[in-house]
Amino acid sequence: MLNKGVTLRGLEVFEALAATGAVAQAAEITGLSQPAVSQQIKNLERALGTDLLDHGKRPMQLTPAGRAYLSRASAVLAELRLAQSELSVMDLTHLTQLSMGIIDDFDNDLTPRLVTTLAESMTRCRFRLVTAPSHEITEAIRARDLHLAITASSGEVIDGITEYPLTRDPFILVAPVGYLPAQGDTMTALTNLPMLRYGQEQLIGRQIEAHLKRCKLEFPQRFEIGSNPSLMAMVSRGIGWAITTPLGYLRAARFHDQVTAHPLPFTPFSRTISLLASGDWADTVPRDVAQTMRNLLRAHMISPAIEKFPWLERDFRVLER
Repeated sequence: MLNKGVTLRGLEVFEALAATGAVAQAAEITGLSQPAVSQQIKNLERALGTDLLDHGKRPMQLTPAGRAYLSRASAVLAELRLAQSELSVMDLTHLTQLSMGIIDDFDNDLTPRLVTTLAESMTRCRFRLVTAPSHEITEAIRARDLHLAITASSGEVIDGITEYPLTRDPFILVAPVGYLPAQGDTMTALTNLPMLRYGQEQLIGRQIEAHLKRCKLEFPQRFEIGSNPSLMAMVSRGIGWAITTPLGYLRAARFHDQVTAHPLPFTPFSRTISLLASGDWADTVPRDVAQTMRNLLRAHMISPAIEKFPWLERDFRVLER
């Protein structure tokens, strides 16, 4: 039995405060007033008999007990949200056709989970699924070849397309295990191995190059790789290092023993993964699919990544519209 004072609302408030570090932002996320947020976290800490947050710092930071509790609390909330969203998208019996595109970042895990959930309720629907890089998925929905698309956002407003943000996917550095010094000049260490770049036809490759230019950083052009698994394989063999995202790293699970992730040693940046819906599909279906995807991301991508790399907790997160 849960201790008196441990409530689902309290856990939601704690999760929001852990992500933002600010009562005002947590209030916006949860839909509560700021005094109510403060009271909820006070009740939760009293029930647990320990401080979860350092209230004296701005933004608030998790205590060691708070970090340990967050991973468990987030997992519980993710499962509850997933159960709720699966129920909400089960009524797709009215659909007669659905064409959907999903970026290949999710091929290993999330796409099978999402498609299985949708297929179980599409009893009379002709369903088509396309997996491809972001730029191809975006072009397909722009051309109206798809009804729904889950892809990295270019930031462009596309006429007749509604965007539902799903997650913030921060860029990170990946290098061979043990290559970067625990302390010292990371930038100098990076000059001793070549940078492995994504293909410039890909949106992620263009986003990385644009940010390097903003930071006035130049690395020799030697390798341009059009495949995320191939790029990660090269990092694992010590051929070079790369800039990717947690989703790119998680997708290459078989190389995790030889590749490790690090925060960027220069100005951070991120991309947004969104669900795009063509105009005639701007109803409850894309909203429900988006929420299901957020819950899948939280449970199967974000929580495991933060557990392995706690420094991701503020940046790798679900975006609630």
